Amino acid sequence: MPRAGLDKTPSDVASMFDGIARRYDLANDVLSLGQDRGWRRATVRAVAARPGETVLDLAAGTGTSSEPYADANVRVVPCDLSVGMLAVGRRRSPDLPFVAGDATALPFADASFDAVTISFGLRNVVDVHGALREMRRVVRPGGRLVVCEFSTPTWEPFRRVYQEYLVAALPKVAGALTRDEGSYDYLAESITAWPDQLGLSELLYRSGWSQVGYRNLTGGVVALHRATRPADDVAADAS
Repeated sequence: MPRAGLDKTPSDVASMFDGIARRYDLANDVLSLGQDRGWRRATVRAVAARPGETVLDLAAGTGTSSEPYADANVRVVPCDLSVGMLAVGRRRSPDLPFVAGDATALPFADASFDAVTISFGLRNVVDVHGALREMRRVVRPGGRLVVCEFSTPTWEPFRRVYQEYLVAALPKVAGALTRDEGSYDYLAESITAWPDQLGLSELLYRSGWSQVGYRNLTGGVVALHRATRPADDVAADAS
């Protein structure tokens, strides 16, 4: 199957996820030892969406991350670059309004959402700075962003063990589940190359977000970043 490289060409990323879409959720559950469920719950709590609000869920994949919002009477729009992931999502959650879209050029009007969230997808975007500015554009002034992404474990001995797992074990286990070890080689490479918690926080500030903060989950394996579009940021085009 095709796999993406660290240049993150959008067509390569989309094709890679198309190829693993059918067993993607199962692989996530196994590879994270079930931790992904807790990470999703923490993300929903951080978004803190109220009934009647509208949330954009980027890199929504099959809609697993979007379902809790819909269940809470929040209007949620799942959006993903991979049509293969969206096809699986539409079969499993036909009531969700799935939209195909590129995070660097979102197909939504300015200030369309009360909140934007992206889980384990920002790392796969070719232009992270541009994507963060696009998210800022489509959320209302005073609206919020929550990014759930792999990060850097804070305890050095655990960090070494985790990095060895990423390189040696994760692709092999994933390959057995999905018959596509190559895509999970990319997963390990992209996590290793990703900024740490402070690095992503700085990038959020430079992209025009304010009130930036983060919380570590599972010892920093994952970090939950929160930010706000400034209330006085009223330009129609925030980019």
